[in-house]
Amino acid sequence: MTAITTTAAPGAVALTPRVTPQEGVRQVFTLAWRSLVQIKHNPMELLDLSVQPIMFVLLFTYVFGGAIAGSPGEYLQFMLPGIIVQNALFATMSTGFGLNMDLTKGVFDRLRSLPIARSAPLTGRILADTVKQVWSIALLLGVGMILGFRLGTGPGELLGAVALLLAFSMSASWLSVLVGVLASEPEKVQIFGFMVIFPLTFTSNVFVPTEEMPGWLQAWVKVNPVTILADAIRGLTVSGPVGGPVLKSLLWAAVLVVVFAPLAVRALRRKV
Repeated sequence: MTAITTTAAPGAVALTPRVTPQEGVRQVFTLAWRSLVQIKHNPMELLDLSVQPIMFVLLFTYVFGGAIAGSPGEYLQFMLPGIIVQNALFATMSTGFGLNMDLTKGVFDRLRSLPIARSAPLTGRILADTVKQVWSIALLLGVGMILGFRLGTGPGELLGAVALLLAFSMSASWLSVLVGVLASEPEKVQIFGFMVIFPLTFTSNVFVPTEEMPGWLQAWVKVNPVTILADAIRGLTVSGPVGGPVLKSLLWAAVLVVVFAPLAVRALRRKV
């Protein structure tokens, strides 16, 4: 028998079985940029990020403001932090929607077949969605200030509010990832988001103070995580208690990660 040996063609680069941490970070940023660039090819996502939140602010301020708080200006001071919370929670569903699109169209499989870090596709998408969250928060604050919203705290508290929103949103994104992996098509991810987030936000104090609700509903509103997060953001941007709501919001964020992150990773590994 004769042994047959093969030699690599000149200029061929051998694929390394492992990816260095530096390469992994670069790949995460590259895939995050890919997700951000996709916005210009998907006008509906731009609508969700920009136009829809502004419409909510305008409609609730000038349609319900006088009836609930006596004047649109006073209602805007109460409602805008809650609207920012609601919008942040709805934005987390874009993580599951985009992931499901990549899975159902085979894009995720093609990415995973490349010599890149296994976590890069998912981490890149979550990073891109975090950038989108910052854009939405800045947009809503800017529109609110044009309409008359005024901060009652300092720059440090405002940065703390943004950091808390991003931390909670990234934790809630694990639920979105789980839904995105399990759903058979992207539309079902959106349906799930409306079925879960709409009831949670409208049975909280995002739009109406807790004391103005029926007694039987107040018990749920007080323990609703959306209420707790909205109170924390109000305290950091306008006025009110800060320590308790912030701590409880961080505890809820930790619960979301502990419960849904392992389930999402397990489901994703089975899927791919």
